[in-house]
Amino acid sequence: MKVRKDLFAVALGALFLVVFSATAAIAADLQVEDAVVCADVVDRQPVDSAASFGASVGRLYGFTRIVGAEDPTQVVHAWYFGDEERARVTLAVNGSNWRTYSSKVIQAHEIGAWRVEVLDADGNTLDTIQFDITE
Repeated sequence: MKVRKDLFAVALGALFLVVFSATAAIAADLQVEDAVVCADVVDRQPVDSAASFGASVGRLYGFTRIVGAEDPTQVVHAWYFGDEERARVTLAVNGSNWRTYSSKVIQAHEIGAWRVEVLDADGNTLDTIQFDITE
């Protein structure tokens, strides 16, 4: 009985290593090629990207181009005002060169430092886009 338990433990450990290694390899290949905050997205291209926007901007878009996905996966855009998360949007990545975006309404009183964290399906940070809202 002891030998069976030992063999089971070894087999389970080996399976874990295979799955973990495969997941790490897929995540390691996923990269953010372009990442901007912009005033609009037209024909899958960012329009008027900047590092600073006036408080009357209304809606902004977080645009990313993801490369290296061998299989369909997801990324997340987590929008932060200061240290407070204001929105979390899960986006599909269905190709090895994939453009995607999310949007966030910016209230006129939300003046200060913002960021969009781009996360992979496992929650690892791939990139961070920083921008400011000014008076």
